[in-house]
Formats: sequence, structure tokens, C-alpha cells
Amino acid sequence: MEIIDAKTLDYKAINEALRRSDDACTIQNCCGQRFLASGMSQKDLTIYGIPGNALGAYLNNAAITVYGNGQDAVGDTMNEGQILIHGNIGDAAGYAMRGGKIYVKGNAGYRAGIHMKEYKEKKPLMIIGGYAGSFLGEYQAGGVIIVLGLSRNKKRIVGNFPCTGMHGGKIFLRDDCHDIKFPEQVTARPASREDLDELREYLSDFCSAFNYQIDDLLSAPFTVITPDSKNPYKQMYVAN
Repeated sequence: MEIIDAKTLDYKAINEALRRSDDACTIQNCCGQRFLASGMSQKDLTIYGIPGNALGAYLNNAAITVYGNGQDAVGDTMNEGQILIHGNIGDAAGYAMRGGKIYVKGNAGYRAGIHMKEYKEKKPLMIIGGYAGSFLGEYQAGGVIIVLGLSRNKKRIVGNFPCTGMHGGKIFLRDDCHDIKFPEQVTARPASREDLDELREYLSDFCSAFNYQIDDLLSAPFTVITPDSKNPYKQMYVAN
């Protein structure tokens, strides 16, 4: 395994070293360098520190594990692969992601999952262990977002204006959501047994990665949010 010391390197030098590296690589002393692993394929990358914006943008069947926080636009337009964050992430995580998985142990900023989409067998998945900021799932067109609300210190599980413009996909919130106002164009309902079976499948890898017990997570109430087929946002958009 190759080790890259990022202490004195800019993002261009780090990415060039990544391109030359073996299939498995570790970056140490990362501190805000942007665009790391953009478009990366067929590699297993471990990062110690805090990578900058657009970590794993356009990721294509590679794996990234971060022992620290991530900044904005983690997994921007990622196509396939997995990003694992042992901390918090900033705004717009998973922007327009069309495949792959993002697992976050901590919290997410504003606009997580904005413009997330799916096509045929490609269904992106984002799981946030803590709480999410405002505009969660904004303009979501596909894929699945799960927010678990662990260790949120009495904060609401999601900020203001969740699901604004949502016209596809599904969101699971581990809460009864009695204090959350959703737009009229979506439907929020308690999770059914079938929903919980679906959740169990999604949560399996997340629990393994962060050492949670899946039955403990599923013991709390979940709310499922989907577009309202009778009053959809979709009717407000121009057809292609």
C-alpha cells in the first residue's frame, strides 16, 4: 500500500500521486485539499484528516474512507463506488449522484442529496447517521436518502424545507416527524413492515462500517417520504 503525505502538497500533486499509486493507497495529513479522487476508478483510498470540497466527484467504482470530516459536495455526480465518512460532512453532499453509496457517521449540512437521481438498475444511496440541515432531498429525482438522527442532542432530525421540489426517490427519517413541515407535493407516512425490511437491507453495510446494531436502529419509528402522485412537483417541470 502506498502512503502519500499531503502535508506540503496541493490537490494537483496529490491527485497525480493517486493516479500513479497502487490499487490501495493512504493519504495522511490531509488538510482541505479539494477535488481529491475526482473521477477515480478501481482504487481503495483511505484518508486521515479533512479533505476539501468535491471529494470523490464523478467517482467511478472506487472506495474512499475518511477518518475525519468531509467538506462540501462530497460525491458530487458520483457514478459508482462508496464513500465512508467517520465524521460530519458539509453542504450539498451527493449533489446529482446517480449511483454508489455515501455513508456518514455524523451530520450533514444543507442540501444533502440535491438533484439525486436514478436510472434503471443504478440507484444511489446516502445514509446520514446524525441529523441533516435544511433542504434535504431538494429536487430529488431518484435514489434513497436515510437520516438516522443518532446523537443529535435534541436537534430536529432535519432542518427547514425538506423535500422541496422532490419528484422521485424516497427518504427515510428515523423519527415520527411530528414537528416537521413537509411540502404539499410529497407524502409522509409511518414506515410499514415492508419499508422496514427494505431499510434493513440498506442499513446492513452502514452498521458494519460504524459498529451499530441494526435491530437497535430499527426499533425506533421511521417516517417515509415520497412524491405525492396526486399533487406532484413533476407537473411543474418542463418535459424533456
